[in-house]
Amino acid sequence: MTLPAPALPETRRPRRPASLAWPVLALVVSLPVAGLSIFRAIPAEWPLLVVQLLSFTPWMVLPAALALVLAVVGRRRWVIITTAALLAVQLFWLFPLDHGKAEALPAGTATASLKVMSLNSEYGEADAATIVRLVREKGVQLLTLQEHTQRLEDALSSAGMEDVLPHLLSQPNDDASGGAVYSVFPLEAVGLLPDTPFRMDVTRVQVTDSGAGSTAVLNLTNVHTLPPVDERIGQWRSDLDKLARQASRPGNHLLVGDYNSTYDHAEFRSLLDNALDGQQAGTKLVDVGTASGGRLSPTWPMEGPPLPGIVIDHMVTSPRISSSGYAVLHVPGTDHAAILATLSIPAG
Repeated sequence: MTLPAPALPETRRPRRPASLAWPVLALVVSLPVAGLSIFRAIPAEWPLLVVQLLSFTPWMVLPAALALVLAVVGRRRWVIITTAALLAVQLFWLFPLDHGKAEALPAGTATASLKVMSLNSEYGEADAATIVRLVREKGVQLLTLQEHTQRLEDALSSAGMEDVLPHLLSQPNDDASGGAVYSVFPLEAVGLLPDTPFRMDVTRVQVTDSGAGSTAVLNLTNVHTLPPVDERIGQWRSDLDKLARQASRPGNHLLVGDYNSTYDHAEFRSLLDNALDGQQAGTKLVDVGTASGGRLSPTWPMEGPPLPGIVIDHMVTSPRISSSGYAVLHVPGTDHAAILATLSIPAG
């Protein structure tokens, strides 16, 4: 009788250590993300170059994700933990939990619905026929334009704007400072924000909702701040501060247009956070796009230099105003996209 030979124990081949190149490459990719993250995390008045770079913070999620993949391949635990934490920070900023939210109104509060669209027309070069078509198709009841010119106003008239939005307050200009408000409701000019290079008119709109049988008063500010592109960055900050002061006044406010700012700028977040200090404790203004998850829907540049898209056009509302249907729409001829939303404004 022959006994089978005892089986030899399996020998596992030793695991080869991962190349050091992978974790090193992961750290190299992480460096610019970490550097910009420091500036994003500290709400200071940073110099011009930093302010401009902060505009592109949402795009840092891509190299942060790549760094984590490289770290996993490199199998260095501390590098994996570091890159994972950095990616988590980018995701938090991309989908912030600290953005303003509309207040829940008491049961039975009457509201009036208003569909709003805003567009920077880039020196009046935006295609008038497209603007009028969008107004018709989307049922827009209030339209604000920045960089409005007389040529664009004439083109809009020829395209039939008066048929859909018959009320107009306009200050056209060829130097980018012009503005206009078109509406289905009567408009009343209230004033002008002082000492701003671009016009920022304040208009009172009497919004009537025939379906709900309610009427609401809206204080509209047509926003166009100076861009932070040169030594006048202080004026950009001053423009945002003036918008905060306007929003702190009593009433229902909509401040809509080209802020030349993103949610990643501390100056813009300060506008949202601090405008109502001492007036409504625990509340802040609402950036409709951010509240609607629109951080991944850039509004600039739609044309021109091949830069990563960013969100610099905003609808900012008082917290008692709720919103729905936020959208970003392309309009030929301008480097900005139009922004659109339906607002629900407390009546009274």
